Amino acid sequence: MTRQPLAAMSLARVYPLYLAKVERKGRSRAELDEIIRWLTGHGQASLESDLATEPDFATFFARAPRMNPARQLVTGVVCGVRVETIEDRMTREVRILDKLVDELAKGKAMAKILRA
Repeated sequence: MTRQPLAAMSLARVYPLYLAKVERKGRSRAELDEIIRWLTGHGQASLESDLATEPDFATFFARAPRMNPARQLVTGVVCGVRVETIEDRMTREVRILDKLVDELAKGKAMAKILRA
């Protein structure tokens, strides 16, 4: 079986996995949505619309109203790879989101996750 490129994966298929991960650790859907909105500039309505229409990550990020420039401050390791060293832009964007979700699940304060 071949692996699907990250950019081609559907946000709507990955979102429930993110949600289950953070809820297992006592965090909420509202916090997960806040992280995604912070990263992409989406409002809650446009985020929910994208979840309903099931775009792939490439489309979701391309339609983002404004990718947060502070996302460049997100560093660390996801899946054994340092986020800040990933050269492919789309893969890096997905891994930044993964890292933010990991931080939420690990109990990090929202202010730190959002690089405030």
